[in-house]
Amino acid sequence: MSVVFRNTKLILVIIISITVFIISILGGALGNQFGGGFLGAPLAHIQISAETVTKIKITDGYKYALTNTVIATWLSIFVLLLLSLFVKKSISDVPGRLQSIAEIIVEFFLNLAESMTSPEKARKFLPLVLTIFLFVLTSNWLGILPGFGTIGKIESREDAIHHAQDLAEIQGKKFHESDVHTIIFDGEGSFGLLPIGSIRNVKDHDDHSSDHKSDEHKHKAVEKGKQEGLLIPYFRSANTDLNTTLAIAIVAMVLVHFWGFSILGFGSHLSKFINFKSGPVGFFVGILEGISEFARIISFTFRLFGNIFAGEVLLFAMAFLLPLIGIIPFLGLELFVGLIQALIFSVLTLVFASMATVSHGDEGH
Repeated sequence: MSVVFRNTKLILVIIISITVFIISILGGALGNQFGGGFLGAPLAHIQISAETVTKIKITDGYKYALTNTVIATWLSIFVLLLLSLFVKKSISDVPGRLQSIAEIIVEFFLNLAESMTSPEKARKFLPLVLTIFLFVLTSNWLGILPGFGTIGKIESREDAIHHAQDLAEIQGKKFHESDVHTIIFDGEGSFGLLPIGSIRNVKDHDDHSSDHKSDEHKHKAVEKGKQEGLLIPYFRSANTDLNTTLAIAIVAMVLVHFWGFSILGFGSHLSKFINFKSGPVGFFVGILEGISEFARIISFTFRLFGNIFAGEVLLFAMAFLLPLIGIIPFLGLELFVGLIQALIFSVLTLVFASMATVSHGDEGH
């Protein structure tokens, strides 16, 4: 009897899984072509550069462009500040869960640093290495929360076409209005979101005329109480912006060389890159060392940016194709990738700092 019951449960699970899968297909982008699409949202607007949410006037001739990645950066900093305050308040002789997690993270990086260098240097490197790990990890994990890429301000159809034209001119491509896929939003305010079933509101423009006036004349007005445009999200993962990853890489390498100069001395550390005593070979090796330092900055920047940006695009694509279940397995993957990328960035910083504070004579030891 128990065997039959277990088989019945298994059959029920299989039936439910198949049903959910079929509903996902019908409710997504594929089902939208056959009258479905009741669950899907349009594929989010994807571009490499961060989108400007608003411009803040600084002086009469200058406005600061506040991007969605900067907002996400501030959010990450705010979350870390709150966590640090909670950990500080919870410190006791008998550690709780939050204090235990914090102690495990600190001890892991401290032991790792001491295994690579002396205890004195390890404590010197720890604040930067730990800060990079926590910030990158927090930014990566916040980027997969609901609302990132789906809640923002509505850019009008005219502005979207204007920006697409400018981009096409910069890239040297011919512009067609059909390249702009706008969405019909409910309401008339500037706030917008991509709700369930909004894939049906995608509006394609089939007119390929290069005459903008003709396009305007042929364009049909939307219903009253609705508006047409593109969604500029308020939040986008901080590490999907090259400016953020480049800034972290520069800060890391600047401090690495600062420690090199302060621990080894100005002349000893500089001799790694400018060396006339060892002849032409030593001078050439020094040049290669200098080039490798710049290569590390580039590697840092694009490794983190590429992995996080690709993961964000993957999540958008799967939510577009299979809105109910397609994103679930990839959420776990992105959590893992976010952790690994934070660990790689921080550990490599520790490795480079350890190498920079060792003179040429001590490298063999």
